[in-house]
Amino acid sequence: MHVTSLPSRQGIGDLGPEAYKFVDFLQAAGQNYWQVLPLNHTMVKTGHSPYNCLSAFAGNPLLISPDLLYEDGLLTKREVSDPPAGPAEAVHYEKVTSYKEKLLAIAFTRFNAAPRPPEFSLFVEEHRAWLEPYADFVSLRRHHRGRLWSDWPTALRDRDTAALDAVRRQLAESVERERFCQYIFYRQYLRLKRYANERGIQVAGDVPIYVAYDSADVWAHPDLFRLTRDKKPRFVAGVPPDYFSATGQLWGNPVYDWPRLEETGFAWWMGRIKHNLVLFDFVRIDHFRGLIAYWEVPASHKNAMRGKWAPVPHDRFLRELFRHSPLAAIFVEDLGQITPDVREVIAQYRLPRMTVLQFAFGGDPARNPYLPHNHAENSIVYTGTHDNNTTRGWFEKEMKGEKRRRLFDYLGRRVPASDIAWEMMRVAMCSVARLAVAPMQDVLSLGSEARMNLPAKQEGNWRWRMRPGRLDPRLAERLRKLTETCGRT
Repeated sequence: MHVTSLPSRQGIGDLGPEAYKFVDFLQAAGQNYWQVLPLNHTMVKTGHSPYNCLSAFAGNPLLISPDLLYEDGLLTKREVSDPPAGPAEAVHYEKVTSYKEKLLAIAFTRFNAAPRPPEFSLFVEEHRAWLEPYADFVSLRRHHRGRLWSDWPTALRDRDTAALDAVRRQLAESVERERFCQYIFYRQYLRLKRYANERGIQVAGDVPIYVAYDSADVWAHPDLFRLTRDKKPRFVAGVPPDYFSATGQLWGNPVYDWPRLEETGFAWWMGRIKHNLVLFDFVRIDHFRGLIAYWEVPASHKNAMRGKWAPVPHDRFLRELFRHSPLAAIFVEDLGQITPDVREVIAQYRLPRMTVLQFAFGGDPARNPYLPHNHAENSIVYTGTHDNNTTRGWFEKEMKGEKRRRLFDYLGRRVPASDIAWEMMRVAMCSVARLAVAPMQDVLSLGSEARMNLPAKQEGNWRWRMRPGRLDPRLAERLRKLTETCGRT
């Protein structure tokens, strides 16, 4: 359940009262984990994808709760009483962005007029390594009306010290406002996480393997990416043709310069993982196979079909990673084209891997790793993920004819569309896998209209929201009973 998908009066899920209600629901339902998508600062040009953000470290200001700002005395009741009109079941990002930016500007003005709490200075100092370039970048990007950083004046593009000092003086208020927004985001988020932990709920986060080209990370560390002399991407990331797309997926993210990363002791990556392990109890490394070998495509290509696999110094990287980070706190996304070298690394480090039930009903039943009788104990089973249809939508649109017959044969009975999500949740919970995870859409038995993301589709993703009032006690009791029946208390 991503935070944006929570109900709220402000048109987008946030870190406020409804998030606390969701934690209470999970506790009542006997659940132990809440998995979220990346919480980073999204942007319009990438459709507000949480996997293509302005920073790999900065939180999304759209997730800041106006209700909590009101409780802190930074907004008035009147200022939070007129949220933007919009559908209850979808995020209208344009309206929400305009509304939240206005409120955050008001809150910053009040914050700036009062004596600074010592916690603010401590936050700025503790996070200076990423916060300073992020605040500079966002302020400069706004000043240049959203132009790519590689098209800024050369001195700013190349982070000339004198030019940066001058522009920081010119944009001082904007830079300070970005620091304030991050301070508020992290304060609200860590309070919510503490509330969840105190109620036996651990939070699992997600670390995208790549970062957006138009990001503070690439601007501040261009030497860590394979760029041209004028700092444009030389190659971009993606995957070859697969289940989701016949022409592959062209993600467009710049690929890493792994030899240069290795020269630094992989310092940027180590800092990134350490940062996420402060935010989350567990982290999923997205597209893990890209840390063994990655699909690189010349930046001029229009699709991902003619890319090639490029190696990563994964042994040295993973040794360094697990020297800094607890092995037990990391699990990996290993979907797609998983080659023997990737499987060997996963087995070598005993990394929990993912298995998705929607992939279970094709091919040889004796070999299909997604069928429950083939699950490994050291794995995490999902009914589906944010990249899949909901289970009901999958059943209604994709499981036709022979596929549906095989599904019913495995279940031992025919199941109507209205019951299929809970039946698959039961199958997941009865697996030997260490953890069983279901999207909230499946708990609510929702169809394709509630799908979160369709890979390779450029627009209309990341918008689903849960309607208010759906977290009723009967639903919590039903989920608790299923969890207890399957021994997953």
